[in-house]
Amino acid sequence: MSAPDAGPPPAPVQPAGERPARPPRVHREVVSFVRRSARMRPNQRRAWDAHHERFVLPVDRRETSTSVDPDARLDLTAAGGGEAPLVVEIGPGPGDSLVAMAAARPEVDVLAFEVYEPAAAQLVSALHRAGLDNVRIVVADAVAGLQHLLPAGRLAELWTFFPDPWPKSRHHKRRLVSPALAAVAAERLQLGGTWRLATDWEDYALAMREVLDAEPGLENLHPGGWAPRWDARPLTRFEQRGLDAGRAVHDLTYRRVTPAAP
Repeated sequence: MSAPDAGPPPAPVQPAGERPARPPRVHREVVSFVRRSARMRPNQRRAWDAHHERFVLPVDRRETSTSVDPDARLDLTAAGGGEAPLVVEIGPGPGDSLVAMAAARPEVDVLAFEVYEPAAAQLVSALHRAGLDNVRIVVADAVAGLQHLLPAGRLAELWTFFPDPWPKSRHHKRRLVSPALAAVAAERLQLGGTWRLATDWEDYALAMREVLDAEPGLENLHPGGWAPRWDARPLTRFEQRGLDAGRAVHDLTYRRVTPAAP
């Protein structure tokens, strides 16, 4: 007769007065986005599985899924890019404007930073359908990406269209356009390179202008005012919703300059 099953070994007894060890807490910096569900719809999942290796560049992470390791590097040449002028767009979403702008300028390479995987999957699908090969995507925080992945003076242009306005005062610290981003952007832009921005929230537009005017490496091409709407940017459904709600769109254009000597 076989011995009866003794069952699993007993759990170790926790010494009196001691609490179970907790995993180390992940330090999360204040970022300009809230991580939404990464669950993709079936069509998004199919597009991602079929084409993400062609368009999405892997990067080394820290603890969180949208972070970028400070020692990470990005080889744009190996990824299909080269020495063409490099344009970065922050937060293109599903690519309603990015795809058209990239198609109109095949002579440039475009790098898109997008934190929401379902939106990145839609962008992948749109790029595949359009037959474009001058766009690559990094699913990561753009601020960390600009700081750690790109060398100084590499960007010809930076696009930031309709970032989350975070309208409540207590959330303004989350707004993307900040002195820290302005300093990094000024370093990454080549001399004479441009930063194009747009928002349909007036108080955010005013805050953007105040922040960027204070950055010595940037020059407002329309001092004290607003840039004309950039003709190359298509009117998207998102922008149209803002107009339908009665909000005016404010454009800004800054140029990288050599800071004046103190």
